[in-house]
Amino acid sequence: MIITTTNSVEGRQIRSYLGIVFGEVISGINFVKDFTAELTNFFGGRSGSYEEELTRARETALRELEDRAARLGADAVVGIKMDYEVLGSDNGMLMVTASGTAVTLS
Repeated sequence: MIITTTNSVEGRQIRSYLGIVFGEVISGINFVKDFTAELTNFFGGRSGSYEEELTRARETALRELEDRAARLGADAVVGIKMDYEVLGSDNGMLMVTASGTAVTLS
């Protein structure tokens, strides 16, 4: 399946629009990651633990979006947009949402 941020697929014509599809992931950041991130914040540098969690959440959201599009019979998802939010009273949850339009191609 073709997944793209563009509104079309070069060399292919969109035959039908099947609707908007989403992939959502909400994951908690645990105490150990928070602690190591605070050390990184204090001493400087990148937070590998948060970056890994963000990457994992993004990839899972895209897989979920692709699975939902496939169930609709789509050949592609165009116009992909990614959104990131923190949730919870202590901002301890990360939400990643992927959305796009499922289409069939000719």
